[in-house]
Amino acid sequence: MVGDDRDPSTIRSLAVSAGDVVDAYAYNRENPGTAVLRVTPPFHGRMRARLHVYRVDDSRMTGAIHVDPDDLLDDEVTRAYPTLETALDDASIDAEETERLRQRHSAAVGEWRDRAREAIVDTVPLEVTHRGPAGSEPEGVSSEVTAGGTAADEPHVVEVKRLG
Repeated sequence: MVGDDRDPSTIRSLAVSAGDVVDAYAYNRENPGTAVLRVTPPFHGRMRARLHVYRVDDSRMTGAIHVDPDDLLDDEVTRAYPTLETALDDASIDAEETERLRQRHSAAVGEWRDRAREAIVDTVPLEVTHRGPAGSEPEGVSSEVTAGGTAADEPHVVEVKRLG
């Protein structure tokens, strides 16, 4: 069938680097832009998701699937991500104390990264609301899933295979 290699519902498993997942999550917490794990067509049963940072989402044009790193990490680990902002908000902190706080934060993030690498989930839902680049659908077939409670509205759950 024409177009099957652009159908993300054929994916059964995603291989992800634990480092990529952790880096993407940390990037989203500390930087502008968005980091995701990106899966690009042609799609097959086993796919590799790679770190991708963007400011403008081009997945609609490319047919790529963007997997949020939050979805690939255990909820307990994401809640435990150390923040620096609350400690630095205290206006009475001097420059020396600020530097000590930054160093402690850096060490805490390093420890969190170690824990997070071991907290990759076993499955992840993929949003398969479009099948390929805009205009690649056969005539009369929409690339968007419409509301209505059909099976196509449900997420496509795949296994996650941790690399490294």
